[in-house]
Amino acid sequence: MDSDRGRLPMAATWKEWRRLRAVELHDEGWTQVSIAKALGVTEAAVSQWLRLARDGGQVALLSRSRHGQAARLTEEQLVLLAAFLELGARAFGFSEELWTCPRIARVIEQEFGIVYHPDHVRRLMHRLDWSYQKPIVRASGRDDAFISDWLERRWPAIKRKPKRRAE
Repeated sequence: MDSDRGRLPMAATWKEWRRLRAVELHDEGWTQVSIAKALGVTEAAVSQWLRLARDGGQVALLSRSRHGQAARLTEEQLVLLAAFLELGARAFGFSEELWTCPRIARVIEQEFGIVYHPDHVRRLMHRLDWSYQKPIVRASGRDDAFISDWLERRWPAIKRKPKRRAE
């Protein structure tokens, strides 16, 4: 076995191999420019990899786990949340039966003391096989009778008339 190979960490992906290879080539006396050309990367990437290896050893060039933050609600709390949602939005003081992400986030904070950003509530709802709702936003001065009349009488009349071209 090659002595250099024995001290190198084992690369799990081609990206790790490329970073480790850059350090190997540098140790053999290659310039950053030639390493970048040989590996098909930028000189800045090579510089960054060499700095990482210098500061944290070659282990710093290996990929790290990308697991997100642990779930903040327990399984029991998720079951309770589903039960709360079954009760309806009015049971929690909302004016209409509409579960929006900000409302669900507010209930989670009130009932469990855990703050969720409304954008992240969507993931929870998906996990519980629930769908959140988006309220239909309408103008306060909307005249439904006028709109209906326009759609039924005016629009068809406008649509039917062909445009005449000037000859």
